[in-house]
Amino acid sequence: MATLYIIGTPIGNLGDISFRAAEVLKTADLVACEDTRRTLKLLSHLGIRVKMLSCRAQNEQFAAEKVIALLNQGQTVAYASDAGTPALSDPGAALVRLVSRAGHEVIPIPGPSAFASLVSVAGGADKTVVFEGFLSPKAGRRRSRLRELMALDAAVVLYESPFRILKLLEDIAEIDGSRYICIGREMTKVHEEYIRGLALEILAQFVPKKEKIGEFSVYISGNKSD
Repeated sequence: MATLYIIGTPIGNLGDISFRAAEVLKTADLVACEDTRRTLKLLSHLGIRVKMLSCRAQNEQFAAEKVIALLNQGQTVAYASDAGTPALSDPGAALVRLVSRAGHEVIPIPGPSAFASLVSVAGGADKTVVFEGFLSPKAGRRRSRLRELMALDAAVVLYESPFRILKLLEDIAEIDGSRYICIGREMTKVHEEYIRGLALEILAQFVPKKEKIGEFSVYISGNKSD
């Protein structure tokens, strides 16, 4: 029985890669990844040369068949999504499901996660945190789901693109402008920034950056007052 390793990779700063993750990547027979160009930068940073296979949302089942074939030969495979932990708003879940059904071991190599990173610095008082990831880009569906989430007695963590972050903040403020939120922008990167405060206050001072890169992570406190 061979092993597939699911590896958490840096969300920005390449220095966040763990020693164990680097060792697994170095010894793997194949590295399957969401985007070979992105992962190649990490491997080059680590001085690692290894065979690579594209395994993204659009071809995950097809790629999984290739991975399983290699595992059947006794080879070791590592999987990494573009940044952070696979299967958290990233591909990887289908690969894990198919590989485990084929009778092979699937082992996590814990690492960076935008979700965990934001929660650690949000300063929230909620004991329960719901991870939702990206909401629908359609305004009606987004607002409907957001209302459901903000009615929970739990904090919520969302991801959003720089193109829709302002609309998301407007929706949050409209539903409950007094809700405490924390926004993470360019986390672990050079222009890393965290904005904390009440939804209406943040909306009033929020200025979208010209650079349309990266993603935002948004922590919304639970429905109960602190």
